[in-house]
Amino acid sequence: MDQGDQGAGHEGFIKRTRLSRRPATDYSANMAQFVHNRRPQYKGTMGFEMERPSASYVIDMLLPPARRGNAVDSVPARHLHSSLNKMRHPVNVVKWTPEGRRLLTGSTSGEFTLWNGTAFNFETIMQAHDSAVRAVAYSHSNDWLISAEQAGIVKYWQPNFNNVKSLQAHNDPVRDLAFAPTDTKFVTAADDAHLKIFDFAGGVEELVLEGHQWDAKCVDWHPTKGLLVSGSKDHQIKLWDPRNGRCLTTLHGHKNTVSKTLFEPTNGVLLASCARDSTARVFDIRMMRDVFLLRGHEKDISTLAWHPIHSNFLTTGGADGAMHHYLLDEQNLPAGSAPTLSPYDAPENSDAPAQTIYPAHRVTYAHDFAIWSLDWHPLGHILASGSNDRATRFWSRPRPGDNTYKDDRWHIGQTAAEAQGTWKRTTDRTARDEEEELEDEADGLVDQQMPARQNMLPGLAGLPGISAPRPAFPDGTSTGGAQPLPMPGMASNGLPFPGGPPMLGGQGLPFSLPHGGAPPPPLPGNMDMEKLKQMFGGQLPPMPPPGAQQGFPPPPPPGFPGGQGLPPPPMPFPGFAGAPPIPPPGFPGFPPGNAPQDLQGQNRRRAPLPSQSESLQEEIRRGKYPRAR
Repeated sequence: MDQGDQGAGHEGFIKRTRLSRRPATDYSANMAQFVHNRRPQYKGTMGFEMERPSASYVIDMLLPPARRGNAVDSVPARHLHSSLNKMRHPVNVVKWTPEGRRLLTGSTSGEFTLWNGTAFNFETIMQAHDSAVRAVAYSHSNDWLISAEQAGIVKYWQPNFNNVKSLQAHNDPVRDLAFAPTDTKFVTAADDAHLKIFDFAGGVEELVLEGHQWDAKCVDWHPTKGLLVSGSKDHQIKLWDPRNGRCLTTLHGHKNTVSKTLFEPTNGVLLASCARDSTARVFDIRMMRDVFLLRGHEKDISTLAWHPIHSNFLTTGGADGAMHHYLLDEQNLPAGSAPTLSPYDAPENSDAPAQTIYPAHRVTYAHDFAIWSLDWHPLGHILASGSNDRATRFWSRPRPGDNTYKDDRWHIGQTAAEAQGTWKRTTDRTARDEEEELEDEADGLVDQQMPARQNMLPGLAGLPGISAPRPAFPDGTSTGGAQPLPMPGMASNGLPFPGGPPMLGGQGLPFSLPHGGAPPPPLPGNMDMEKLKQMFGGQLPPMPPPGAQQGFPPPPPPGFPGGQGLPPPPMPFPGFAGAPPIPPPGFPGFPPGNAPQDLQGQNRRRAPLPSQSESLQEEIRRGKYPRAR
């Protein structure tokens, strides 16, 4: 051992405090063992070494192709890894590359990200679209990739992600697309309620399928037949003939928006659909009816995926982040429920209701928000999920003898897992959570960064050209402390404005005003109109007629206090129309008649408002916001 590699351990060896487990799934040894010991299918299965609940039997774990009749061993109950971009965005699409070496993800930012399929680490990222990526699909020959975006554009990609073509397929967002079995055509579904079939080589639109009454949310092409299926926001599932665009039949099984429809890829006789009514259904296209009803979700089901090897294995993802795995030959009924027969076993298939299936396994806290996409590895041993929580997660079956997954945070929740000691926040995760909390606190103090309020002409709020922004003041307030009460028609120096208020720039209003063109004086903010009416005997006096002399107040009502000794009106300044009317003593919002002489006729003042910095210091003294940013 080199001296540079020696640590502080005994005799120069590095002392390890804990076992470092790399989040990797290397299936090379298992695949080599299967290839060496397998038999042709017509000779029956080979008697491989039986798995036992011990870590030493990891080498005996067989891949799904080696045990096609045992789907329960392929249930991905174990969380392997969570992959996050540096710039995080919701993940709309996850798709394994045809050889299974990498996982492709598409986000709302229009970026493609490639993750390693064995170590799950980041490999590369590229800006594929200008808007959110909505769907991707590989051709059956594995030579081409097509992707669709929010703006309705479809792009062609080579396996090395060289963009060779772009076409405007729809004017609305494209929600899903699929290749034909021959790869010569592909179909798209968009929010314009239409399905379109394109010639792949020329990129030319060949056929438009019309029949849905609302947004078309999903579409799929049968793996071997000329048959299309689509789901829409109108709660309907339609089967189409791609040769002439005719709707063959409509399946009415859901009561809300259909979010995903998929043909079973192995045999092609089953059709799965999920909707926002918290249920998923499995249809038999030979009978044109639903044969299984999948329950267990508490929220909307946003996506689903068939297992590539086991035709009776189905996985669904919910809007609450829950992921459920269903085995169609096991009901898994809750306690107290009576078993039922499937339409295949019932004496009269046409009258038998669909058999209710409950999950064989539930990962309740797989994601924090809605799961948008699920995709299986081509060998069927790893499941990838993309969610609105901006995370891409990898799932696989537990190792032999591993039962700790039942108490991890993905099954019982983060709080319960921390209480049981099965999950602990790492230093990086704790720092990231604290950073997010600080960002939330900064957003909560948005009032310190709000723009200054605007002066609006009384009675004309919101009219264009009638407002002017106030300047900002050093104390952080929008008024700069105590301000004099503005008098109607007067400037801050006590002189009337020539031509009009200052916010009009001395120009007239774009419309005519009564009373000789002069705008009505604004009322003080603390004036009580009801009290004013009582003082005037229950009815306000009329406005002075047009042409009346400016500057004179209206006559006081009978019995008005101090109404006999009103001061004479001030003389108008040369060149001005006159002084504003002076309110009588006792007028609401003005000093009383017995106020001191220096307050009578002067502007009322109020105490200065506390500044934002002082308010923040007060909150810090109370124990809030103690951390400096």
